[in-house]
Amino acid sequence: MELDSKYLTTKCEDFDFTNPSVDPIVLAQDLVKLMRDLGGLGLAANQCGITYRVFAMRSDPNKVLYNPRIVWESDEMISLQEGCLSFPGLFVKIKRPRHCKVRYTQPNGETLTETFTGQTARVVFHETDHLDGILFFNRANRYHRELALKNRKKNNRSPSEIAI
Repeated sequence: MELDSKYLTTKCEDFDFTNPSVDPIVLAQDLVKLMRDLGGLGLAANQCGITYRVFAMRSDPNKVLYNPRIVWESDEMISLQEGCLSFPGLFVKIKRPRHCKVRYTQPNGETLTETFTGQTARVVFHETDHLDGILFFNRANRYHRELALKNRKKNNRSPSEIAI
């Protein structure tokens, strides 16, 4: 899923529930379907050329977060390999907080604050970075970024295995 980088490097605008340009429930359903079809753990709207602050996240049930704001993150960090549907075959070791608390609006317009942990927190950070125009590999240190770029062509894993 390669996309013009201007969508991936530009901060997205808040979704306006008072005057929506698209039905938020339909957009949520479309994002979840595409995320599942591509085998991702998450999918930000700007990865599809839609410049609103919204992303889908695989869970049970799947979640769609509109206008997410990380209001707290833990000091405890964890380093793991991350991939991205927008950069097939690129896997980079990235250090991120293990836990986070996020305030967001659901597709029905209800606002919640929820705590996420582990892999789910990692997805939240990754997708929120997308909405802020930050490319995931720029979160890695220089050594891990260069190693990932060098190994990209050698990497035989499917992006769906660990891509966010």
